[in-house]
Amino acid sequence: MYLAFDIGGTKMRIAVSRDCKTLFGEPRIVNTPKGFDEGMAVFSELAKELCGGEKIKMAGGGIAGPLDKDRTKLLNSPHIPGWIGKPLKKKLSNILGAPVYIANDTAIVGLGETHFGAGKGYNIVVYITVSTGVGGVRIVDGLIDKRAFGFEPGHQVIDIDNTVCPKCLSGQLEDLISGTAVERRYHKKPYEVQDETLWNEELPKWLAYGLANTIMHWSPEVVVLGGSMVVGDPAISVSQTKKYLQDILKIFPKSPDIKKAECGDSGGLYGALVFMDQHNV
Repeated sequence: MYLAFDIGGTKMRIAVSRDCKTLFGEPRIVNTPKGFDEGMAVFSELAKELCGGEKIKMAGGGIAGPLDKDRTKLLNSPHIPGWIGKPLKKKLSNILGAPVYIANDTAIVGLGETHFGAGKGYNIVVYITVSTGVGGVRIVDGLIDKRAFGFEPGHQVIDIDNTVCPKCLSGQLEDLISGTAVERRYHKKPYEVQDETLWNEELPKWLAYGLANTIMHWSPEVVVLGGSMVVGDPAISVSQTKKYLQDILKIFPKSPDIKKAECGDSGGLYGALVFMDQHNV
């Protein structure tokens, strides 16, 4: 039995597979505990329920935030700060009695979209998620690209001195377009905000600037956009984002394909299957 997990800033998802190719049964989905010890206790209970006493051969998946060089613990995570610096890999391995492989959660979702979703058939894929926060990953030839710590396109600076968005916390892309940023500005959940100018003009333009920088740095064949702020309702207009991007991105003869994610909430679990399969040698 193989155990796949996706520990996001808001939700934790866990599922099992018998072959690292398909999910077996329904995944368990719960709110991500803010404390590490509580999180490990919840994880342990869910794993026991799913495995039903069967031995776990391997576990793998993602967690929200950059990891240390050896991929054993979180270095930073704005949404689950109680997990920072904790012995995540060691603890999970002790709980499961199996080897555990961990990467950034967005990187794992990107793997899922590359092998099962909108990035299938492309050699160089960039996956960008706009949800509670903003994250991204570069996938090359089906593998997460090499990195010293991780990929954090959400923390690129778009608005240097807060003149574009004076009400935003900082000029970083994440603080302009994430669900957390919108909630902070409007004092409502993003799905409660019905401001058409926000969804069809402001957010698409700011996202386009972030994508332009990312495309110039990573030169992908396709950019896959996911997360609740893109695939939810209401959502950032992808068609408007493309129009703004065409006006901004002039250095290349054409823009890469821009597509919406196709794996839904299971992208991280499908990516975890790929991730484990790549380590199962």
